[in-house]
Parts: sequence; structure tokens; C-alpha cells
Amino acid sequence: MARPKLPEFDKTKIVAENRRARFEYFIEDVFEAGIALTGTEVKSLRFGEGSIAESYAEVKKGEVWLVNANVPEFSHGNRFNHEPKRPRKLLLHEREIAKMFGAVERKGMTLVPLSVYFTSKGRAKVELALAKGKNNADKRNTVKDREWKRDQARIMRDHN
Repeated sequence: MARPKLPEFDKTKIVAENRRARFEYFIEDVFEAGIALTGTEVKSLRFGEGSIAESYAEVKKGEVWLVNANVPEFSHGNRFNHEPKRPRKLLLHEREIAKMFGAVERKGMTLVPLSVYFTSKGRAKVELALAKGKNNADKRNTVKDREWKRDQARIMRDHN
């Protein structure tokens, strides 16, 4: 039986992407979460600045927080500019938060941000995944499968 397709979200402008996450983790569930941002953070993200490469999310007191995400200070911001690596609150439904909390506590899973993007309505969102870490053997298998698919495509292309 084939795995069900993950839901596609309305992404119009991707600001930051965590490309290593799909290599480092087995992705189980994907959620779309809003982010509580200040004005200068939104402006900085609209300019395409920001990084979630070494960030993660955690559940604290019934709330989900994005930790270690870097949104650089806005160049034209004044004394009200934001702190670049502050924890940012993620906006989710209580049912989703409870599901995440249970998976992190009982199953030892991790909350990994996959991408930060703007929707067609102009809202900043985070694609958040419940993931389980891969060991070195799993990573080697991933690389081996990727290389085999590339070789397969090359063989098919040369055969025709």
C-alpha cells in the first residue's frame, strides 16, 4: 500500500528552507503553523533574509516555540529593531499541539522546521515536521538510493 501524500500548503514565496532536515530525519507528520513576529522581523523576511538551518521547535506549557531561527535585523530598523535569534511563538490549534507533545514525550520524536514562507494572503508560515532521527546506516541508504535513481535515469536516457 502506498504512503499517503503529504498535504501541500499554499506557498507563494519561500524565504528559508531546511534542506538537511529530509536527509537527517524520517519525516512522519507535517504541520503548517503561523509565527508571531514583530514588524521589523516581517520586513526582514520579506527581503528574503532568514535561516532555519540549525533551528528546532519545542513544546513548553502548552505552547510551541521556534528556537534558534535566525532572522537578521532589518537594515532600516531603528532602536525598535528585533533580536535576531529570539524564540518565536508558533500558532497552532490545541489538538495539533497535544499531538506534537505526545509524540515528542512518548515516542522520542523531534519537531523540525522544514521551511518558512509567505502565503498568497501575505501571512508568514512555518512548515513544521514531526520527525525521527536517522542513524548513519539510514543516511548511507538514502545516499545509495538517490545515486541509484540518478544512474537509472541516465541509463534510460542513454537507452532511448
